[in-house]
Amino acid sequence: MRRMLCAVPMLLLASAAGADPAYTVTNMTCKAVQAAVKSSGSAILHYRSKSNPGLPLYSRYVSDASYCDSRTTIAYGSVPSADNKSCPVKKCIAAY
Repeated sequence: MRRMLCAVPMLLLASAAGADPAYTVTNMTCKAVQAAVKSSGSAILHYRSKSNPGLPLYSRYVSDASYCDSRTTIAYGSVPSADNKSCPVKKCIAAY
C-alpha cells in the first residue's frame, strides 16, 4: 500500500511533464514558432535571455485561452526567433 501511495504522485508528475512538447526557438523562424504552438495547443519554448545571453530561459506558451486553467488568463508576449527579435506568442498568466 505504501508503494502505491508513492507511485501515484510520481505518475501524475510524469504525465504532466510530458504533455507539452519543447522547442528551442532561436533557430526557428517566427512563423515556425507560432505554427508549433498552434499545432500542439501549448508548448514549452526555450530561448536565451536578451540581457544575459548566457542565461537560458523557458516558458509555456499557448495557442488560445482554452489551454489556460481557471485561475489564469491569456496574455501576449514574445520570444526571440531566428528572424524576429520579438516573435509574438500567447501565454497564461495569473488572473488577479
